[in-house]
Amino acid sequence: MKKFKVTVDGQVYEVLVEEVQGSSSAPQITPLEIKTASPAGKKLEAEKSLPQAPPVPRGSSGGAVVSSPMPGSIVSMKVQVGDRVAAGDLLLILEAMKMENEVVAPFSGIVVEIMAKNGAAVNSGEPLLAIG
Repeated sequence: MKKFKVTVDGQVYEVLVEEVQGSSSAPQITPLEIKTASPAGKKLEAEKSLPQAPPVPRGSSGGAVVSSPMPGSIVSMKVQVGDRVAAGDLLLILEAMKMENEVVAPFSGIVVEIMAKNGAAVNSGEPLLAIG
């Protein structure tokens, strides 16, 4: 662990940072302990764990998977493999509880794989397509 002092808006914080060893290409977020010192010299202690980012699911083609936000049926697939999409573009229509819901691209890229077909029933979290 390494100890650092950080001043933010006049408030002094003592931060203990743990160095993480490993060859993983994905960035790792590890819990850390934060100790603060008030300007008056009184020691305050707080422990905080930072949430770990979930890994991005990948399809067999290597693209990032767009999953179903809820259980339902695919009414209409609006894209095909090879289509370029921008964040917010309509990907498909999902019917759930008698309502048609638009599933949009969370980021820009090219549709590299489609895992769901028109009329298919899907569960929440089920992969629909992959964008690379």
